Amino acid sequence: MEGKPGGEKIRVNVPDYAVQLVPNFLQNREKDIETVENSLIRKDFETIERLGHSMKGSGSIYGFDGITELGKMIENSAKNKDIAGIKDNLVELKEYLN
Repeated sequence: MEGKPGGEKIRVNVPDYAVQLVPNFLQNREKDIETVENSLIRKDFETIERLGHSMKGSGSIYGFDGITELGKMIENSAKNKDIAGIKDNLVELKEYLN
């Protein structure tokens, strides 16, 4: 992933067509985190898998390969009902978005 240790900023290459869409895209990922956390309480792995799949498919379109990678990991963890894996990936996603 393109994250950097020590809280350094992550540089991404956002395609010109997506520049104006990025703030909304990132805001939606924040909402996804909340949805995944609530879904974990209910053990709703189907919703978590769907959201992970969506992140996997959309991250690179906006230039956020890290979101694509984390989405894939969240999707796979949900398929395996791996609660610890999902939680670990959410921590990484929060750090990435910060």
